[in-house]
Amino acid sequence: MCGRLTQYRGIHDFVAALSMPNAWVDNAGDQARYNVAPSTPVALLHLEQDVLHADRVRWGWRPHWARDRAAPINARVEKVAQGAFFRAIWPHRAIVPVDNWFEWVDEGGPKKQPYLIRRRDGAPVLCAAIGQLPDADEGAGEHDGFVIITADSAGGMVDIHDRRPVVLNPALAREWLDPATPLARAEQLLLFQGEPSEVFEWFKVGTAVGNTRNDGPGLIEPVAG
Repeated sequence: MCGRLTQYRGIHDFVAALSMPNAWVDNAGDQARYNVAPSTPVALLHLEQDVLHADRVRWGWRPHWARDRAAPINARVEKVAQGAFFRAIWPHRAIVPVDNWFEWVDEGGPKKQPYLIRRRDGAPVLCAAIGQLPDADEGAGEHDGFVIITADSAGGMVDIHDRRPVVLNPALAREWLDPATPLARAEQLLLFQGEPSEVFEWFKVGTAVGNTRNDGPGLIEPVAG
């Protein structure tokens, strides 16, 4: 996890979920996407000079010295703050707001069964992320990218996948975004204050989502069983 997600709400809806009343800068624009794959641009939110920015940034990042491996799309919460691989971007925090994400489960059929996971209350899912992010003055750079931070799953979600994104409630998401939040406190937010599995629900969807060329609201509709 997390290997595929959706962003079909408007950016204004995602920003509203954060409850940040100040003015913000929209460099992302609205783009309804129901099958967002790694290495593609994804809308994310970050603070720069106390202003919230919405930008589209490539999903995946690696440091300049790690050219011998593919760019990871996720970072494990247990290691992200301490390891050398993400050291350069650990201070650069973002929120990736999504509507849902997908996981695939081997249930003995010819293909793995995709599941859609979402919040039970229907609110946007605010995923903690770090990255090399666009500069307000210089704009996007060719090495920009981000990773979503993941933690162990718990409860019934373990049956879907053993990892899941660290999801924060709006108050904690604002604290995570704030550059004034100490790095030690940011790590504690990730380790101990992510939303519990009871906040989420999941159901089977059609196998068409497995093809990244497919898009549209039909991909998030539940299927029988």
